[in-house]
Amino acid sequence: MPESSDRGALTEAVYYILLLLHEPKHGYALMQQIAEMTGDRVMLGAGTLYGALNTLIKKGWIEDYEDDSNDRRKAYLITEMGREIFAAEIVRLKELLKNAEKIYGGK
Repeated sequence: MPESSDRGALTEAVYYILLLLHEPKHGYALMQQIAEMTGDRVMLGAGTLYGALNTLIKKGWIEDYEDDSNDRRKAYLITEMGREIFAAEIVRLKELLKNAEKIYGGK
């Protein structure tokens, strides 16, 4: 299911991008941290990552982050809209887990 702001599910890649961009990060750091957090289960190639970043910028969920450092790498940061989308995704995921625990239990 594609990402949307009308209660659609986020892809796992977009979920991790938004999670990590609560602090400014550049693309390579995102790739490394996502792989590390998921035990290399989710590994984003440069093309996939930068395509997702461009889409998220167009949607207004993240923005370019500029600081005063001499670091030439482009950094990104989640926007207020992105925070709202991310918070809604957390609620959705909690509901999924709650319902699974009711039906499936600890089996």
